[in-house]
Amino acid sequence: MNTFIALIGISSAFLFFYLLKFKASKKQTDRENRPRWSKYIPYSDKEKKVKSKSREEFDTATYLYWIKSMLLMRRFEEMAGRLYGQQKIRGFCHLYIGQEACISGAVSALREGDKYITSYRDHAHPLALGTNPDKIMAELFGKETGISKGKGGSMHMFDKEKHFYGGHGIVGNQIPMGAGIAFSEKYNNTGNVCLTYLGDGALRIGAFHEAVNISMFLKLPVIFIIENNGYAMGTSVGRTSNVTELYKTGLSYDIPSEPVDAMNVIKVHRAVAKAAFRARNGEGPSLLEFRTYRYKGHSMSDLSLIHISEPTRLGMISY
Repeated sequence: MNTFIALIGISSAFLFFYLLKFKASKKQTDRENRPRWSKYIPYSDKEKKVKSKSREEFDTATYLYWIKSMLLMRRFEEMAGRLYGQQKIRGFCHLYIGQEACISGAVSALREGDKYITSYRDHAHPLALGTNPDKIMAELFGKETGISKGKGGSMHMFDKEKHFYGGHGIVGNQIPMGAGIAFSEKYNNTGNVCLTYLGDGALRIGAFHEAVNISMFLKLPVIFIIENNGYAMGTSVGRTSNVTELYKTGLSYDIPSEPVDAMNVIKVHRAVAKAAFRARNGEGPSLLEFRTYRYKGHSMSDLSLIHISEPTRLGMISY
């Protein structure tokens, strides 16, 4: 009897240790299958298939471009902020920290010859296009060696060789200009498209509505991109606009419009590639609402007090 009980005890012990080992092995497998950046529970089978498809969709060079370009933008802007604090950079200075995927994912989706135009938050765009960072920093210092010969400063970056046409200090000024660039591309039958970036605050000026209307009427190859970081300067979208799902403004002009999780560079790439395909095939413009967030204030003169609330930050990112 004692021998039988002993055998049962030994068998139970072996079974217990086997189950422990199996569970640990399963956890390790799950951990290996999960992307390194994930902080969440293991993906479902459906989600795993989507992740697997993403890995097959893009080559290593694309992933390397994304990480290198976005890291360069982040470190450049951090340095610009420090130098501004030391009064080495004067005037206005609007940082792009947090919004890097908005331009990195777009550039990877387009081709050589496509045009870009944006507002005054414009340091990152030429960086993503391959402009020498030294020339951009020199421009911030007001030096003749700067990308705009030291005459433009932070808000007026231009690089004709990279097809980057600003950098515009007047709110919304670039919107009809972007439509004009697209008209030129269509007139000359180049097959190129023009990405026209604007902030959520610029959406309510008249020039936006005029530009999207004529762009759709003439089927211009332009992609309007609303960088909705939640705040027009320091005022939230909900306090300034009756329509808070901003992409819907394009629907009144019959422009294909959709929201995009712009904190995800892959989703940015896919959305821009889809819009560019339409434009190159003569189907006209698209409007994309990039839902993003900036981790700094509107400009370096902003104390950023409204941006340090963790619930607010998480709420903006969870679109």
